[in-house]
Amino acid sequence: MSSQLKTHPHRRYNILTGEWVLVSPHRTKRPWQGKTESSSKKQAIIYDPECYLCPTNTRIGGEDNPDYKSTFVFKNDFGALLEDTPLFEYKEGLLLAEGEKGISKVICFSPNHSLTIPDMEIADLVNVVETWQNEFTELGNTKDINYVQIFENKGAIMGCSNPHPHGQVWAQHSIPTEVEKKTNSQKNYLEKTGSGLLEDYIEQELNEDIRVISQNKSFVTLIPFWAVWPYEAMIVPKRKMANILGLTDKEKVDFAEQLKTLTQKYDALFDTSFPYSSGIHQAPTDGSNYKEWHWHMSFYPPLLRSATVKKFMVGYEMFAMAQRDITAESAAEKLKSL
Repeated sequence: MSSQLKTHPHRRYNILTGEWVLVSPHRTKRPWQGKTESSSKKQAIIYDPECYLCPTNTRIGGEDNPDYKSTFVFKNDFGALLEDTPLFEYKEGLLLAEGEKGISKVICFSPNHSLTIPDMEIADLVNVVETWQNEFTELGNTKDINYVQIFENKGAIMGCSNPHPHGQVWAQHSIPTEVEKKTNSQKNYLEKTGSGLLEDYIEQELNEDIRVISQNKSFVTLIPFWAVWPYEAMIVPKRKMANILGLTDKEKVDFAEQLKTLTQKYDALFDTSFPYSSGIHQAPTDGSNYKEWHWHMSFYPPLLRSATVKKFMVGYEMFAMAQRDITAESAAEKLKSL
């Protein structure tokens, strides 16, 4: 890799979105007297009688949770998307709006109130993966649903409203902006070269072996060359498939292993229960042929220098473009060593 990328400010291109990120490696030397966040240590509470996600407890909406033993899925009592929303259009001069119907669900990963992904057994993580598959199938086959977004916000710093480990699934009528950008980039590359964009990308990453954190037979976990967040990472299947329904039984285990490996490394990095937002991007469910799509899972953690210093997206990031200080290569080196 060019030594210039290690020392000089430069821009890096995101092949999936067509956007650029400014990298300023010399800025890691600057002193920090700004805001710090409290360190989040792991809890050891199996059951919390006040938690509305724990088994048998009553949720805020009045429903009683079953005495579940593995994953538990329910419709969000305060969902951002609603099934009965009409698909209206509002247009007044330059003002345009559309009704957006959809379904919001919550997935509790485990009945254990404190059991986060890095501490779960592989078999239990496979169960989570299979739950994601079931929800993708059910919601993707629902009328007027054209995209299914699976994600997790971990930690209060990421706006998580309940500490019981859980993720969410939002299914909606329209196709989100980020997915449209990734669809267009992958489609254009396939038409131009005849091969898959992420297939070629991970082949190059594996050959260079600079930003790869871990891998097994089916998956590679890496810091993408264009990463924005300090320790942003991506888990990508080595075999091209449009969505998670294509996973074989062995690939589900391999996926679970990479989930556990990455999140364990995160927790070890600053000796804290590492916060992040993670999400799976995959092909829309509108019935079209998305032969260009190669699904992947991204992790966007906010911590920058320690368990109490985070990266803020303000100022230049808000008004110009994304910017980062530590390079993707140095972040990968740290995580790989853990």
